[in-house]
Amino acid sequence: MKYHFFLLLLFVSVFGFSQKSKIDFKSIEKSLTNTQSPYNYEKLIFKYKGYPKSLDSIEAQYLYYGRNFRKDKISTSDDDFKKLAEAFKDKNFEDCIKLGKVLYDKDPTNLDVLLILLRAYDSLKDGSNFTHHLGQFRLLADAMKASGDGKSEKTAYAVNSVGDEYILRNMLNIGQEYTRGSKALKDGMMDIWKKEDSKIYIKVLYLDF
Repeated sequence: MKYHFFLLLLFVSVFGFSQKSKIDFKSIEKSLTNTQSPYNYEKLIFKYKGYPKSLDSIEAQYLYYGRNFRKDKISTSDDDFKKLAEAFKDKNFEDCIKLGKVLYDKDPTNLDVLLILLRAYDSLKDGSNFTHHLGQFRLLADAMKASGDGKSEKTAYAVNSVGDEYILRNMLNIGQEYTRGSKALKDGMMDIWKKEDSKIYIKVLYLDF
């Protein structure tokens, strides 16, 4: 199964949340470390790891965007992720799982890591782990897609990284026929994807400073 076709399969019947809810980043940041909050990170991550279907759309939003305020997240420029990506490129799926598990434990809501784990489990026909991580992936992707409608700067979709933007573009069928224009913002980068008279706005967040 080719990688891009695999991605397409992930986005079939995607994605459930139709309600658009405004993101309160200040509340998300405060709730992460507040043990009394129902949106405390440890509480959410416990449900996410054990039974992702038990999280509702607001909890998913807090979990996805809360990653911006974590200090222990993995970047695609990190050496450990590069090793994982190399193992994936070489189709060494057993190493993908071994390396991916370590990164998942450190940064469980990293969509790049989840995608590679999904591909590895699919290739090794491990249906149980594939299904579990697919539920997690869809939960986070739903939260990303529910962040806006992409019709204007004010209602732009909000994503945590360029990698997440690529995933969202696949979900929205933004292909090579679109051209990109970019605009720097105080808290991120606004990408405007244009095809003829159609425009789709996606904001890549830079909140961890």
